Amino acid sequence: MTSTVPASLTRTAEGSALQAVLLDMDGTLVDTEGFWWDTEVAVFKDLGHPLDDAWRDIVVGGPMTRSAGYLIEATGADITLAELTVLLNDRFEERIGFDVPLMPGAARLLAELARHGVPTALVSASHRRIIDRVLESVGRHHFSLTVAGDEVLNTKPHPDPYLLAARGLNADPGRCAVIEDTATGVASAEAAGCRVVAVPSVAPIAAAEGRVVVGSLEEVDLLFLRGLITHER
Repeated sequence: MTSTVPASLTRTAEGSALQAVLLDMDGTLVDTEGFWWDTEVAVFKDLGHPLDDAWRDIVVGGPMTRSAGYLIEATGADITLAELTVLLNDRFEERIGFDVPLMPGAARLLAELARHGVPTALVSASHRRIIDRVLESVGRHHFSLTVAGDEVLNTKPHPDPYLLAARGLNADPGRCAVIEDTATGVASAEAAGCRVVAVPSVAPIAAAEGRVVVGSLEEVDLLFLRGLITHER
């Protein structure tokens, strides 16, 4: 976990019940979920194993250990989990380069949160090396704290990443709004006790108590997020 949390940015949000906003990365903030699948397809093609498109919904949004392990088992590829993890991260870094596309509405939302002094964290199941590469494009200054999947004992769908982020921002998880694009990420945030905005990227996500589903980040602004917390409380 990396953190640069000024004292002035903890427990603020202009007196709102909202104390922090925690964002997933792939498919939520940046348009890279398709890149991950393309990477997996390419790597397994090199290994002599085509991937079934039906597996995409199974591996999306989770930790690499889970998705890579599933694909090894499903294909019978002769490769270890550690070896495959290196190949996938290397190929993904090559794929994204240094110009990562933002999801619609992401730049505007990040700018609004910064303008109003809302503590913001990036919480991803991707490894630190991938997060750091994406931040070179998106801008580290947008986030007071970042949490990577290889920095927690139990990553998504466990609550640990979001609990760690809330604690790092000195925020009550129940007063944190989380923005996620997959069922795995939503499960993690809800298990941590956060309020969730789901922006489905690959597979649909149903609305539920404590959760709002929107079509894109274009529908999300600070007023929307404050209302989510106020309504739940």
